[in-house]
Amino acid sequence: MKNITVIGSGTMGNGIAHVFAQFGYSVSLVDISEPALQKALATIAKNIDRQVAKGTVTEADKAATLANIKTFTKLEDGAKNADLVVEAASENVNVKLSIFKQLDEICPPNTILASNTSSISITQIAAVTKRPDKVIGMHFMNPVPVMKLIEVIRGYSTSNEVCSLIMETSKKLNKIPTEVNDYPGFVANKILMPMINEAIITLHEGTAGVEEIDTVMKLGMAHPMGPLQLADFIGLDVCLNILKVLQDGYGNPKYAPCPLLVNMVTAGHLGVKSGKGFYDYSGGTKDLVLAERFKKQSSNVLA
Repeated sequence: MKNITVIGSGTMGNGIAHVFAQFGYSVSLVDISEPALQKALATIAKNIDRQVAKGTVTEADKAATLANIKTFTKLEDGAKNADLVVEAASENVNVKLSIFKQLDEICPPNTILASNTSSISITQIAAVTKRPDKVIGMHFMNPVPVMKLIEVIRGYSTSNEVCSLIMETSKKLNKIPTEVNDYPGFVANKILMPMINEAIITLHEGTAGVEEIDTVMKLGMAHPMGPLQLADFIGLDVCLNILKVLQDGYGNPKYAPCPLLVNMVTAGHLGVKSGKGFYDYSGGTKDLVLAERFKKQSSNVLA
């Protein structure tokens, strides 16, 4: 495989495009928004500059990587010659099903269709195509250029040949692929999201404040980032959507999202991307103004 199409130029999409291009693949980056595509290219260039500063790549490598990426605003133009498509659009099942229906019509018969979904069923996605054996999950971790893991998800009909090829391709990106089966949340989010939700419940019930909860998990459990800060980084709306997928998929009340999380998403406090979440990022740095407000509210509830 040499021609890779990446659908979506947001945080995950531009990171996936960056990595494939860095390892010599020809990448078509597709987004409906031209400004979003230009922002993605600027982000990729900035991230490569960090690699140059660390000495892991050269200026020549930067030029070659950027030269390997072409941008498109029309799906048919960007995907018609793809050997592999990696969809990294919104974590919304209807959006993904629509994209895969279109890809199935646009792409050559042998094109492998992969989704970067973090929780949505690969089997469900594959069912809207005429090539379910060639549909697979490639769940990259954020930030993509740094994180080594790719969670490779086999749908019910994914062929052994396709799975082997995606595992091999992932290794060529200097990643460590781990094969998992297609159940809600897969492995990463089936374990991670209940932990994040429990941290939010702990805050909501007034057991401790934001800073205290994150400090306990960082210093006591050796987590590089506390669960509430991590939730802000992922996006609280994304966390909520994944918890709903887990709740619907397993029918188990233990996956029910904390009411505080629901309220924050409803209020538009989504974390880093909105400027406010459990921490306040509006000034460009993290502070605890919001954390203290939550702590006071929780204390009043318990009183």
